[in-house]
Amino acid sequence: MIPPFFFGSLACLCLAILSGRFPRLWLALVLSGAGCALISAAQVLGDAGNWAWEASFTLGCQTPQFLVDGISALFLVPVSVIGGLSAVYSREYWSDHHHPDSAPRGRSWSAALILGMILVLSLANGLHFLLAWEIFAISAYFLITLDNTAPETRKAGWLYLAASHAGTMILFAFFSAVAARTGSWALGPMRDQAALAPLFWLALCGFGVKAGLFPLHVWLPSAHANAPSHVSALMSAVAIKMGVYGIVRFSAWLPLPPGAGWVVLGLGAMSALLGIAFAMAQNDFKRLLAYCSVENIGIILTGLGLAILAMANGQAAWGRVALCGTLLHVWNHSLFKSLLFLGAGSVLHATGTRDMSRLGGLWRFLPWTASLFALGSAAVSGLPPLNGFVSEWMIYLGLIRAVAAKGPVSGAIVPSVIVLAAAGALALAAFAKAVAIIFLGAPRTRRTAPVQECGWGMRAPMLVLAGLMLWVGLFPAMALGPAAIAATAWNPGWSGNVDIPVFHLGSLHLLLACGLLAAAYVVLRKVSRNGLRDSLTWDCGYAAPTTHMQYTSGSFAGIVTRWFAWILRPARLVRKVRGQFPEKALYLERTPETVLEYCIHPLGRGVGLLAEGAKKMQHGRLHLYILYVFAGVVALGGMAFWGGM
Repeated sequence: MIPPFFFGSLACLCLAILSGRFPRLWLALVLSGAGCALISAAQVLGDAGNWAWEASFTLGCQTPQFLVDGISALFLVPVSVIGGLSAVYSREYWSDHHHPDSAPRGRSWSAALILGMILVLSLANGLHFLLAWEIFAISAYFLITLDNTAPETRKAGWLYLAASHAGTMILFAFFSAVAARTGSWALGPMRDQAALAPLFWLALCGFGVKAGLFPLHVWLPSAHANAPSHVSALMSAVAIKMGVYGIVRFSAWLPLPPGAGWVVLGLGAMSALLGIAFAMAQNDFKRLLAYCSVENIGIILTGLGLAILAMANGQAAWGRVALCGTLLHVWNHSLFKSLLFLGAGSVLHATGTRDMSRLGGLWRFLPWTASLFALGSAAVSGLPPLNGFVSEWMIYLGLIRAVAAKGPVSGAIVPSVIVLAAAGALALAAFAKAVAIIFLGAPRTRRTAPVQECGWGMRAPMLVLAGLMLWVGLFPAMALGPAAIAATAWNPGWSGNVDIPVFHLGSLHLLLACGLLAAAYVVLRKVSRNGLRDSLTWDCGYAAPTTHMQYTSGSFAGIVTRWFAWILRPARLVRKVRGQFPEKALYLERTPETVLEYCIHPLGRGVGLLAEGAKKMQHGRLHLYILYVFAGVVALGGMAFWGGM
C-alpha cells in the first residue's frame, strides 16, 4: 500500500485549493502537502521499495491505481521542494495588497497545479493519467494568465493552451492505442509486447510538447516570460519535467522501436545547441531563462538517448553512468532554474522591466539578488564546484566512455559530444551576458523610483535553493544514491554500484570551494586595509563617457547571432550615422520565434483558408448535400475495393 503520507499530501493540497482566500491557512496546507509528498518520495528513494495501492471503487469505469517507484519518487522531490518554496515566495511577490483580485485565484490554481503533477507522477491507469494531466495543464494556463490585463499575456496563455491540448490529443491517441492492444488501461512494464513499439513515437511527441523539446517548444518562451515569476519558476523547474517524466517512464515500460535511441539523442543534442543559441540572442531576461530550459531539456534527453542506445547494445558500463547523470540533472536543473527565475522576479519586482537594455548597475541596490543570481548562473553554466557541473560531467563521462569503447555506435556519438561542448560554451556566454548587463556597469536609463532589495519572504526561498545547489555540488555522492535507485527502476538489469569516481569529485569540489573562500577573504582583507579609490576606467578616447557607452545585450550577443542567423532570422532596423555632426542614429534588432512565426503561423493561415473554402459548401441546398454523401460513399467503396485486390 502507499504510505499514509502520500494520501495526506493529496488531502492537504485539495484543502489548499479551497482555501485560496485565506493566505496563511493556504500556505500551511501547501507546505504540509509538499512535505508529505517529499517524505513519501524519500521513503522510496531510501531503498524502502516501491509503494502501490489499488482502490476498491471505480472512477470512470476504471479502478484507480497508484504506483510510486524510483522514477516517480525522483520526480516527486522537485515537485515538493520547488512547489513549497514558490508558495513561500509568492506571499510577498504576488501579495493581496498589490493584487487583490488575482492573488486568491493564483493560490488556488497553484495548489491545483502541484496536486495535478503529484497525481501524474503516481497514477498507473492511462485514463486517470489523462485526467490528472488535464488538471495540471488547465491549472498552468490560469496561472500564466493571472495578469490577464496585458494582451501579450493573454496571447501567451492561448498559445500555451493550444499547444498543451495538441499534446494532450496525441497522448489520448497513445493511451487509447495501448489500451486497445493490451485490453486494459492499466499501466506497467510492457516490453514483452513487441507490437507496442511504434507507439513510443506518439509518446515522444505528446510528452515532448510539454517538455519543450525543440521544435515542439513554441509555447514555452512566451508562457514563461509573461507568467508571474514564481509561476515561471514552478513551470520551468518542475512542470516541463512532467514531459520528461513521461518520456523516461514509457521508454522504460514500452518495447522501443529500432533507432529510438538515436532519435532521442539527436533531438536532445539539437535542443541543447539551438535552445542556448536562441537564449543568447534574447534581450528579455525571462525569455533568456525560458530558452535556457529548452537547452537543459536537450541535455537531459541526450543522456536518456545514450542510455537507450546502451540498453539496446548491452553496454551497461557507460549507459548507467549516462542515465544517472540524466536523472540527477532533473534535480539540478530544477534547483538552479527556479533560483534564476526567482532572482529574475526580484529584479522585475524592483525595476518593473524585463528589458535588459534598460537595466545595469543593480548590484549596488540588490546585493542579495545579484549574488544569488550569479550563483545560479554559474551552476547553469556547468561550472564547478556547483551542482550543474556534477550531472553534466556524468553525462559527458557516459559519452566519452561510449566513444572509448569503440563499439558499433561509438563513432556516431562523437558529434553529440561536440554539440554538447558547444552548448556549454554558449551557456557560459549567455549567462555572463545576463549577469553583466543586468547587475554590472552603470544604469542605462534614469530610474524614477528608488530600487530596493526584496524582503526575506522572497529572499529565504532563494537562499534555500542556493544551499541545496551547494550541497549537491560539494557532496555529490549523497545525491547519486537516489539517482541510482531511479536508474535501477528504469532498467532492473542495471543494479549494483555505479562506476563513477564521484567521491573524489566531491573532495575536489570541497578543495576548490575552500580555495575560492580563501581568495575572497584575502581580497576583502586587502580592500578593508587599503580602502577603495574611485577613478575613471579607460574612456576609449572620450573625454566625458556616458552610461550609454556600455555594452548592450545585442552587442554582447552579436557574434553568436551572426553564427546562428540561419535559424534565428533576426530582424533589424538600422538608421546609420550620417554627416559630421549626426543628431540621430538607430539600431534595433529583434529575434523572432522562428518555428512559430515561419512554420506554425503559415500553416495556421493555410488551414484557415481551407476552412473558409469549406464554408462555401454550407449553402443550405439539400440536393447538393445528398450528392456530397453519395460521392463520399462511392469514394469509400472504391478505396475498399482497391485495397482488397
